[in-house]
Amino acid sequence: MAEPIKVLLVDDHQVVRRGLRTFLEVQDDIEVVGEAADGAEGVALAGELTPDVILMDVKMPGMDGVDALRRLRALDHPARVLIVTSFTEQRTVVPALRAGAAGYVYKDVDPDALAGAIRSVHAGHVLLQAEVAGALLSQEEGSPGHGRAGSLTEREREVLGLIADGRANREIARALVLSEKTVKTHVSNILMKLDLADRTQAALWAVRHGLSG
Repeated sequence: MAEPIKVLLVDDHQVVRRGLRTFLEVQDDIEVVGEAADGAEGVALAGELTPDVILMDVKMPGMDGVDALRRLRALDHPARVLIVTSFTEQRTVVPALRAGAAGYVYKDVDPDALAGAIRSVHAGHVLLQAEVAGALLSQEEGSPGHGRAGSLTEREREVLGLIADGRANREIARALVLSEKTVKTHVSNILMKLDLADRTQAALWAVRHGLSG
């Protein structure tokens, strides 16, 4: 049996953390390994507990979710961060996604959908709602990687298109009949050639250049 997905909860409201924990603890494949009340505590616990997925609020006292994301990226922490927020404004959600979040859901999300979102980002997928993806794409014009499609090989374009479709490396390997190691090499080359930081930026680049399905 596969190891459960280790989840860290980062939210300044105890009642929210308690509700999330109560639901997630009944999932056979998800384990809540810790809770933090602000971004700084979340970053510290991430280093100690090595979670696979972090559920992060955006607005918190002290270090907020965006600053915590930037700190995690600076530390090269491998956890995937899923924003769980009550704020729907693009000006709140977009900076978090640009800082490295793998996606976001609202706090009134259906419990089963939340569990599905955790599994999805853990598998390497990027969760972007249409309106936020559009805002991100409009801001990406003129950003690193713009106009560099010609530097990619045909195979790299195929891999990039599958990233934009939300496929994890394992799924890409299966679809293209490649090893996961080869797919990882292609992903690294794509990020280097396009001067992009992560799969989220790669997915957005692919959408903007018409490489997604």
